[in-house]
Amino acid sequence: MSEHHPAAWDTGVGPWCPAGPGQATSARPERPRGEVAPERPRPAPRRALYLLPNLITLSSVFCGFDAIRLSASARSDDDLRRAALLILVAMLADTLDGRVARMTRTESAFGVQLDSLADLVSFGVAPALLVYQWSLHRLGLAGVLGGSVFAACGAIRLARFNVLSVLSTGEAGGPPSPARYIVGLPVTGAAGILIAIVMTRRGAGGQLGGAPAVLATTLLVSMLMVSTLRFRSFKDLRPGPRTLLAIALALGSSALLSVRWGPALVLAWGLGVYVLLGVVESLWRLPALRRGAPAALEARAARAGGGEERP
Repeated sequence: MSEHHPAAWDTGVGPWCPAGPGQATSARPERPRGEVAPERPRPAPRRALYLLPNLITLSSVFCGFDAIRLSASARSDDDLRRAALLILVAMLADTLDGRVARMTRTESAFGVQLDSLADLVSFGVAPALLVYQWSLHRLGLAGVLGGSVFAACGAIRLARFNVLSVLSTGEAGGPPSPARYIVGLPVTGAAGILIAIVMTRRGAGGQLGGAPAVLATTLLVSMLMVSTLRFRSFKDLRPGPRTLLAIALALGSSALLSVRWGPALVLAWGLGVYVLLGVVESLWRLPALRRGAPAALEARAARAGGGEERP
């Protein structure tokens, strides 16, 4: 055993020695000169801030539930129209909750899961029942299956998003960055298409072929939700001539359609162009993928953009 001079222990010589009699002990060790003080951690957001985005998400659930109630007990087209408007309000809440969470820095795994469950109610079950009560009930069992397929594909779409978001968070060690593309048609877009059909009921009920055409559209939208087609998220838009030109064309065409055929057709027009753009871009990239584009890049893009993320 090594020996130490007793005076060394008594007087506190050396970094390992305690203070001797009459010497004051320091609660904080002295920092060498020239060393920069560590940055203080930012204060955590208050609990009330965590409640704010979740309350907005729950308001979407309320709108979805009330839309289901109105659709189930509808006695006229006015009741169905009010149900469709409630789903539109739920879409607005779904757009706001993610932005509020990012602004207040209160994003959480709980919020992601709650948002997906709310989307299943408001944009999976509510639109399926709405379109069934409006048109698909005329087809009997085929109409029941059509509405059920839409709700089931919405559930699959949201479950896939949850899995991909967990995988991307685990690989990156934090929340994934906003992706340029989304794999599969978002459930909000699919619900919007059904709502647009209901709100433009004259064209869908007459010129478009009635209930069989509505059933075909419902099944097509359902398949797009669970497909691997990539749709733009528009999170990479930057101010520029091309962006301004696209916005001007969208606003101009929407105003023309609204004046000529009514504002209800604007929603159907915008969502139809969005779906067509996603399908055309995916088909355009198909030859490059067949020529041997790395599958890892596609998998990484799918993990980064799998979804419904709080917009």
